[in-house]
Amino acid sequence: MGKTSDLTAVQKTIIDTLHKEGKTQKVIAKEAGCSQSSVSKHINRQAKGRKKCGRKKCTSSRDNRTLQRIVTTNPFKNVGEIHKEWTAAGVSASRTTTRRLMKDMGFRCRIPCVKPLLNKKQRKKRLAWAKDKKDWTDAEWSKVMFSDESKFCISFGNQGPRVWRKSGEAQNPRCMRSSVKFPPSVMVWGAMSSAGVGPLCFLRSRVNAAVYQEVLEHFMLPAADQLYGDADFTFQQDLAPAHSAKTTSTWFKDHGIPVLDWPANSPDLNPIENLWGIVKRRMQYARPNNAEELKTAIRATWALITPEQCHRLIESMPRRITAVIEAKGAPTKY
Repeated sequence: MGKTSDLTAVQKTIIDTLHKEGKTQKVIAKEAGCSQSSVSKHINRQAKGRKKCGRKKCTSSRDNRTLQRIVTTNPFKNVGEIHKEWTAAGVSASRTTTRRLMKDMGFRCRIPCVKPLLNKKQRKKRLAWAKDKKDWTDAEWSKVMFSDESKFCISFGNQGPRVWRKSGEAQNPRCMRSSVKFPPSVMVWGAMSSAGVGPLCFLRSRVNAAVYQEVLEHFMLPAADQLYGDADFTFQQDLAPAHSAKTTSTWFKDHGIPVLDWPANSPDLNPIENLWGIVKRRMQYARPNNAEELKTAIRATWALITPEQCHRLIESMPRRITAVIEAKGAPTKY
């Protein structure tokens, strides 16, 4: 005769059916073709429920809710800090248990998304701008030369504090860091269109209106000749003080170059931001020893950007605008 664990599904069904009919265990064992002890154990197990094996949990449901509340309230704390706060609340658990329970709750340690801070007025202007440009075609966007500055560091390892979040919470404001435009550092200026990228300019000093106009004269105009030839184009720039200065506006008028109106704090609308991201990801394993080696690595990586990549990024403009409209002017995933 087999043990209880060896009973087949058919035997278990026969036992349950005959037991409900009030048959004795001896009769049931004979009909099911197993031992009477197996019948007895199966009936008792069904009545009481299978006893859970393994060590008893050291935390209660209330303790687990406390942990979830701590992580949700302070998602930028590391495991050690969360464990310390949790045990200070009277919970007796190891740091390993803390990490395991956080994982069971769905929390994962990730690098937070960085989005600019937008006030109500800026959101309103972004929404109005998006609605105004929602009907632009790919052909119209291909006539825009996008530009921007970006900071490159010798080490790409320091990405700031990490955040505990669940799947699908990447864009949750609670799990994001706020960025500040133009940190005090040397920037790299670049431009792109659907036809490819222009030459880079490494800025050695703080960018004021005079410095920026030199960049336009010696780098933007050659980029326009390279990317557009004699065709007309529109230049895009953000609203940095050097860009919006009266003398800069005069420079564009004197050269007959139209400038695209642009909402404040909107890097998610500029496809060149994605291009900077591509360059930095490709350089993540580069280890330049000084600024000159860093510049060489940036130039080499920038030269690998293909017109096809640029064209795909420009084609994303209608999707970016739709995302801004759906978000009612708030920052988007781009």
